[in-house]
Amino acid sequence: MRILITNDDGIHSPGLEFLEEIARELSDDVWTVAPEFDQSGVSHSLSLSDPLRLRQVAERRFAVKGTPTDCVIMGTRHVIKDLRPDLVLSGINRGQNVAEDVTYSGTVAGATEGTILGIPSIALSQAYGRSGRANIKWHCARHHGAETIRRIVDVGIPDGTLMNINFPDCEPEEVQGIAVTAQGKRDKELLSIEERADGRGNPYFWIGFARKHYDPGNGTDLLALVQNRISVTPLRLDMTDEPTMTHFAQALAQGN
Repeated sequence: MRILITNDDGIHSPGLEFLEEIARELSDDVWTVAPEFDQSGVSHSLSLSDPLRLRQVAERRFAVKGTPTDCVIMGTRHVIKDLRPDLVLSGINRGQNVAEDVTYSGTVAGATEGTILGIPSIALSQAYGRSGRANIKWHCARHHGAETIRRIVDVGIPDGTLMNINFPDCEPEEVQGIAVTAQGKRDKELLSIEERADGRGNPYFWIGFARKHYDPGNGTDLLALVQNRISVTPLRLDMTDEPTMTHFAQALAQGN
């Protein structure tokens, strides 16, 4: 099995190194094409007005001055164009990608692009809590990653679907199994704008999330992480809302 790896935290991210270790448990044919710099929050953006710069970092390891989407395209269409990947892995992201995160996430976008190209694809993220970014329990994802991926691949990923895995913020032995989940929804009031002032007194702003209690919702990726379970969420490329499509088709047909 040939595996192509990317991420959105950049070529020097520890999460990328852990994912490479996980991939090598599954295959001896592993290639990495990752962004030169942090691309968190770029979603599924594609570089159309800027050139892509490719730098070889090591054997089968490349950095691209571009987005995760650029990296997957560069990997499949140039770096290993004659050696089509059997699996795309994107991550391991620094922090969870659940609920609305999936629409912003470059990590999820890397797996999305792989799916668009017809390759089974999985996004992986490691949650962290109040202890902060300096104390991420990477070893949780490292311990459970290969077996979780292997079980998903054995079942088979349908065409047009990508898998979004999130590992809980706990020790590996504290994980309470795997939960196949729906994409959750946070309280919209959690999104906040923080205003600050620079050295000249001019205002600038940070987008962030307020810390407050909210209901994670039964059966969701949010609840799985609260319960120390590995969340596995199937996401579809086809975003058509079929019930609403039918409703509008019936309503608008009445005026014809």
